[in-house]
This record gives sequence, C-alpha cells and structure tokens, in this order.
Amino acid sequence: MNLLSPNFDLSRGVGFCVSTLRASGARRRHFSPWRLGLMADDAPQVNLTVSDPLRHVDSMAVLPSGAGKFDLLNAVILGEALSSEENDLVCPSEDFSRHAIVPSLEKYLELYRRSIEDPAGFWSEIASEFYWEKKWGEQVVTENLDVNKGTVKIEWFKGGVTNICYNVLDRNIEAGNGGKIALYWEGNDLGQDGALTYTELLAKVCQLSNYLKDIGIGKGDAVIIYLPMLMELPVAMLACARIGAVHSVVFAGFSADSLSQRIMDCKPKAVITCNAVRRGPKVIHLKDIVDAALVQSSKEGISVGVCLTYENELVMKREATKWHASRDVWWQDTVPKYPTTCEVEWVDAEDPLFLLYTSGSTGKPKGVLHTTGGYMIYTATTFKYAFDSKPSDIYWCTADCGWITGHSYVTYGPLLNGASIVVFEGAPNYPDSGRCWDIVDKYKVTVFYTAPTLVRSLMRESNEYVTRYSRKSLRVLGSVGEPINPSAWRWFYNVVGDSSCPISDTWWQTETGGFMITPLPGAWPQKPGSATLPFFGIQPAIVDEKGIEIEGECSGNLCVKKSWPGAFRTLYGDHERYETTYFKPFSGYYFSGDGCSRDKDGYYWLTGRVDDVINVSGHRIGTAEVESALVSHPQCAEAAVVGFEHEVKGQGIYAFVTLVEGVPYSEELRKSLILTVRKQIGAFAAPDRIHWAPGLPKTRSGKIMRRILRKIASRELDQLGDTSTLADPGVVDQLIALSDC
Repeated sequence: MNLLSPNFDLSRGVGFCVSTLRASGARRRHFSPWRLGLMADDAPQVNLTVSDPLRHVDSMAVLPSGAGKFDLLNAVILGEALSSEENDLVCPSEDFSRHAIVPSLEKYLELYRRSIEDPAGFWSEIASEFYWEKKWGEQVVTENLDVNKGTVKIEWFKGGVTNICYNVLDRNIEAGNGGKIALYWEGNDLGQDGALTYTELLAKVCQLSNYLKDIGIGKGDAVIIYLPMLMELPVAMLACARIGAVHSVVFAGFSADSLSQRIMDCKPKAVITCNAVRRGPKVIHLKDIVDAALVQSSKEGISVGVCLTYENELVMKREATKWHASRDVWWQDTVPKYPTTCEVEWVDAEDPLFLLYTSGSTGKPKGVLHTTGGYMIYTATTFKYAFDSKPSDIYWCTADCGWITGHSYVTYGPLLNGASIVVFEGAPNYPDSGRCWDIVDKYKVTVFYTAPTLVRSLMRESNEYVTRYSRKSLRVLGSVGEPINPSAWRWFYNVVGDSSCPISDTWWQTETGGFMITPLPGAWPQKPGSATLPFFGIQPAIVDEKGIEIEGECSGNLCVKKSWPGAFRTLYGDHERYETTYFKPFSGYYFSGDGCSRDKDGYYWLTGRVDDVINVSGHRIGTAEVESALVSHPQCAEAAVVGFEHEVKGQGIYAFVTLVEGVPYSEELRKSLILTVRKQIGAFAAPDRIHWAPGLPKTRSGKIMRRILRKIASRELDQLGDTSTLADPGVVDQLIALSDC
C-alpha cells in the first residue's frame, strides 16, 4: 500500500557540583543548599549561587516543576569515589563539565527556557543546521492535543522539503567526512567484522535504492525489513528513506504469525530478509519464518511480489535455503549490479518515514507512524546533547533496529551527527560474559548505550568478566528501555565505568521518537535510578486519576503538555485508536501510560506501566497478545497475564491459566503452552511462570480483578485488599494454594 495515497489520513537544580581530584583520594561532600562551589582546597573558588534553581523562573506552569534546593546531600565526584547506597548524588567532574556541550545547570536552564517560551524559534534554529531543499513556511508547528477541541493533530516544519538519507550521508560527505568510518560491524563469532566509511555506505545505499525503484517501489510505498543486525539492515533503512519509501523494520525474533500480522496491516510491496542468522550458538532460519508469514498473508488476500534475501553465508549456504523462484531474489546476485549513485526523492517534512509496530493493551499491534522532518531534527538533537557527542566518539548502542532504539539511536541520530557507530550481530554473553567489553576495547568505544536487562544479567556473573578488559576508552554510559534500578545503576557506574563515566538514564518511548527525560552529562548531578530532568521543549506533567496536575513532590500518571518535533503523528489506519489511547485519558495532554514520581529536588523517577502492557527487557508486550496466544492452545480455556518483578528482565510475564474441563496439570502441558506463545509471538514473549488456575478472580460483571493477580504473582499475599466484590471469593484461596505448583 502506498502510505501517501488519498486514503492515508494523518489527521484521522537541581544543584551543580564540581571538584578537582585530590591525590589523597575520595572524600564525602556536604553541600550548602545555597552556595555550591569547587570543593578542593587548592582550587580556584568559583562559587555559584543556586537558590531553588528551577523556581526562580517566570512560570512554573511551563518549566520543570517541583525542583528545589539540595539540602545537605552527600555526593561523590566522578572519578573520585564509588557510588554507594550512602551517596545521594553523583556529580560530574570539573574536567568533564568544562568540555561538555552543556557544561552547567545555568546553560541548561537558558536553553530549556528558550525551548519552552519560543519553541518555533528554538527548533527552527536547530533545523537550519540541516539541509532542506525548500524551507518550511511561517508556521513552524501546528498542534492540537485536546480531543475536546477537535481532531488531534501534530505538524512540524510542514511545507519544508528534505530527505533524511541525504542529511545522514551526502551532507556528511560534503562536510569532508567521506573517509570517516560510519559503521563498524562485529559479527556473532569472534573474528567476524567489517567496516564502511560514509562514502562506502552511501554507495551501498544507492545500489539498493536503485534496485527498489527498478521493481516499482516509490514514494509512500511500504517495505518490510526482517533482518538481523547485519550491515545490510541500516543500509536497507536508509535506502528506503532515500527514495521516499516507508520502511517497517520487524525484529528478527518475531514469529511467522506476528510478521504476517504486520504484513497484512501495511501491505508492503517487498520484504527484505536473509536466509539465516546465528545468535550465540543457535541458528535461526529467518527465511523459513518469512516464507510461513507470506503463506499466511496470501491466505488473507495480501500478496508480496518480492522477497529480497541476503545470503548470510557464514551461517547458511544458499543451496540449503528453500526458494520460490517466482518471488525470491538473492541480494548478492542483484543489488551490486546497480549504480552507486541515486537521485534523492525530496519529501515534505510531514511525509511518512517509517512504521514501527508496538504492542498494545488489545491483541492487535499498533502501527506507530513517524514522519520525516521533525523526527530527523529531534533524534539528531537528543543524541547530540544526551551523549555529549564529540566528533571523535565511537558509539555503540546494543539495541536491535527492530525496536525504536535501533531506529533513533543506532541509525538515524548518531549518523546525522556524523558519528562512527558499532553494529553487533551477536549475543552479548557469547562466547562468554566478557564479550561486550572485548568489543569496547577492540573498537575503543567511547559511548556505550544498553538496557538495564543486560546490565542486570552481567551483574550476575563475576566482575572478572568486566575487569579483565581495559574499558579506558569509555567516557559516557547510557541506559534505555525501562527504569534502571539503583543497584544496577551503581554496578554499571562503579564496575563498568570505573566511577568515571556519567550515565544517561533515558526515558522515552516508541511513540516519542526520542529522549524526553534524560540527564545531560556534565550539566548536573545524577541520582542512581532517576531519569532526572526533561529534555529541551518537553513539558512533563504528573496528573492524578482525575487529570488534575500535581505540583512539587508527588506521584501519579506521567503526561506531556504541548508537542515536540519527534512525536508520532498517528497509528497507521486507526487515528481513532491513536486519540483514544494517548489523548483521551487526560484531555489536553499526551498520556505516556507510565507512572512517575517527582522528588523534592524536581528529579523524575519512572515507576513502570499503568496499563496492561508489560515491559520485558525493554520490549513492550501487550498482555492481551500473550493471553490470545495462550487461549489458542486447545487445552487452555482461559488465561490472564500480568507482569511481575524479574531480577534480570525488569518485568517478567506471569500467566494464570485455566484448563479445559478434565485436563490435568502437567509439566508437559506447561511446556506446550509456553511453546505456543513462542510460536505465535516470539521467544521474548514466552511466560516466565505458568500458574494453574481453577478459576480467575472476577467481579459479578465478569471483569477479571488483575489487581489481585498482580499481588499473588508478586507474593504480596497480605495486601490483596477487598475481595468481597468478587463473584467467587474462594477462587483467591485456590490460587494461593496453587502458587508453588
């Protein structure tokens, strides 16, 4: 389907502390709440008066609210001491701050204030640093976030004409970076690697772009990309963008059923895949999964004309690959024959760039649609500031491009800034748990961005896997996907970063396109586990259940006032669901679906999902999707799924399963149920626990009381609350009795 067709309707504080290192070692710092300055006795006394730094601005209604003074908090300086449970703050060193893009709280406040008071001017100035074939009109932003005032609509730089691939590649080459490494590739097995300069990357992108045009793919047409982390994955994304096609990358861990759902929704003209991939010691036959998905799709009347297949010869030879001659094409036999130059398709800022499907609280995945201009500016800017980007950086994000992190902070954000990135195909613990740090040392990685799940997983292993490697190149660490618990934060900081690397603990979502709340390294102290303060242009609001905004220290539902350039514009084919899910819960706000606390110092702490979506290892999985898969099993009568705390994944999947009458509980059946979910959704969605349930706790109207199920799953049996409204309160006792079965 062409996504530009007439049927496609987009309308449907904080304190500041610095110090010089002392030869005598670390010392605990006690800060006056009114005057913070250099602490070393022999350092120049440059005192900064910071009195309630975020309260003295003109209006708390449009600036981060709740921020106050630090009252005699303990702190350490980066490089001086380990962060421990006693330390409330971790402060940037004087040297780091001096060289940071945003070196102080005062500079942040200056930029933040302008981004709120004059968003059009602020973002226009940044956008002007990029190439536009035609500049946008006088109205930089048009928005309506209030469903009571009409259709929800967000537009940035409309009328401006540009191309994100041109800005990623041609613009950097014209700036003299053609010979710079754009992409280092590290394979699954040791010794497998490669690299592409910006010039070489452009040539490969152009060859694929020309091939896609030759088979009839043009502006607005959809292309599904089902590839592992080969160099060909970012190449495919950029090739689509160059010709104005809309890419939809599907994580190469999704099952044939899940892939088929996405194919049927966006109706692509082509699918790009490879024959197989090795993940750790395991071989995954991706082409077989694609074949099965295409068979399912064709039964529903959706046929795909071309399946472009990359031969991953290190894993599987083409002779062993199942082949459909009328549809399948080998990448290596075709794409390299095309010219290495390709004309750019100039697109409007509001033309679609990509679709990315994310789980929702109903069974059907949501097609999140991002457009070109605003997304380009926002991802580039957030990357630059949150990682304090330097031209010399070697940047590695461990995310897969099948998720939004891989779009924004593997491909587009870093390359728009002219960075050198590392793309890793394999598993982070293969051949052992030191693989990440081996890669860091091999490529001299300076910025390392990963998920708390991986951090917690590596924490369980011996620190020797970390300390046997130098890691001296690292200067900034990052966390993504879910809130990082303080103990994991401290291990990441102390062991991986040798107490010298600030951690950009970022909060954002598939829907936001880029960071929303994040530290800026060098600008202010960090609190382990807190995402800290909002990014430029972001106005977070914590509201109660009635939608009333709460000021100061509080907890509630995290919303956002006003739009930002990277915001998604709709859910593909379902603008009503877009409004209902994100804008109707609290009129006038974007509702993130997350809970959040703000402490007395104005720092934000994310507390997880408040809807029926489970965040497993940074992957958002709808409970309804898992329940639907479970009840498709012929021996499952009913299922209810909740999240529970998991020491490695952050959240795990806990499934209460009611079997068909007369079917006995068994280990074989437990395994069969899990296998069913793996087949229909993917291994990452497999339940961690199956809890046999003779019945489920329901109200008299038939609604499942998930609150009770969550308490049972977390073993908080003394906090079940009132069960008198249940149709059969005895069900609860039965579930508790079966807790350990």
